[in-house]
Amino acid sequence: MTYAIRAAGERDIPDLLRLLTQVNMVHHAGRPDLFKGPATKYGAFELKALLSDARSPVFVCAEEGGAVLGYAFCALKQVKNSALLTDILTLYVDDLCVDENCRGQGIGKALYRHVLSFAKAAGCYNVTLNVWAFNESAIRFYESCGMRPQKIGMEAIL
Repeated sequence: MTYAIRAAGERDIPDLLRLLTQVNMVHHAGRPDLFKGPATKYGAFELKALLSDARSPVFVCAEEGGAVLGYAFCALKQVKNSALLTDILTLYVDDLCVDENCRGQGIGKALYRHVLSFAKAAGCYNVTLNVWAFNESAIRFYESCGMRPQKIGMEAIL
């Protein structure tokens, strides 16, 4: 399969919505107490605005002239003049998804490498993301990419 990684555009919105639903359903299956399903965290109008925001790059992996096979939604985050934290630029990966029909083909790793290259070129200190504890396959994937836990979120269900 031949594919390329590029910045997402408006033409990708239908595929992005399809993949966002896949991600939602993984979350809904793992935590139906928190996640409705099927749903998407962005609608078409929100995606259009997001795709035009240079501080929130979105990358897609797509077949040549074809469908989007995966995406990475990112956000540049800068700490400045904090009394506690150092002034660093971080690339936060808000969401990384590979179509459930294409997993295991290296698309996720290719997207992640692209994100790292973008972050380095942008002068970022690090790349961060959050992953739900129930999503063991995602945790294994990110660990295989060299990521390690930075912090751990805790909860008590009342």
